[in-house]
Amino acid sequence: MVKGAIHSVETFGSVDGPGIRFIVFLKGCNLRCKYCHNADTWNPQSDDMRTPEELLDFAERYRGYWGEDGGITVSGGEPLLQIDFLIEFFKMAKERGINTCIDTALQPFNEDRNSEFFGKFEELMKYTDLLLVDIKHIDREEHIKLTGLPNENIQAGMRYLSEIGKPIWIRHVLVPGITDNDEYLYKTRKFIEELSNVEKIEVLPYHSMGQHKFEALGIPYQLEGVESPTAERVANATAILRGEK
Repeated sequence: MVKGAIHSVETFGSVDGPGIRFIVFLKGCNLRCKYCHNADTWNPQSDDMRTPEELLDFAERYRGYWGEDGGITVSGGEPLLQIDFLIEFFKMAKERGINTCIDTALQPFNEDRNSEFFGKFEELMKYTDLLLVDIKHIDREEHIKLTGLPNENIQAGMRYLSEIGKPIWIRHVLVPGITDNDEYLYKTRKFIEELSNVEKIEVLPYHSMGQHKFEALGIPYQLEGVESPTAERVANATAILRGEK
């Protein structure tokens, strides 16, 4: 049986999907976001390798906290890089009547419908109730500057999720001087309006809480000195993305 490379788990999460969630953070990510607060998940290697059954049995110890709305969220890193593990884990979770959610940037998505990944992604969606999807930056070149990679396949992935009617919550990190720009925000809104499956839009204010992880890993932190956006700018971005101004 396939094993997942685990970074850590959080047994009582309240902001990563509906209700109270058991959150699994998987190892590995291809993006190199300048504001990443989990840079220690980039390396795909882990000393904590678990089968889907082992992880699910452990998660169910906390099922009493979940209530009717809660469940399991798999985050990262980028969980889609471990899609084989994720399929088995979520399939087993659904057999046990558990709500499933993926926190993803969709970077591994391959829109070639004959590709191996696409077939696996179709299978995974059978067992996935909700996706939390990060829009890093709407502009291709700015996305490359911010994350190291382009965004065409990410947007294609979001359009596919809209096509199949899979519910998503959109998250957008507001970074002064990078994403806190009305022109880009309106472009992001225009893209969101193309989608029919968006249930919620959240603006997350940038913070530097992950800087110490960069330093511990010996990676230069490129946003040193950048302040968090003001409450007014967060409200402005939220209003634009939700079509309220």
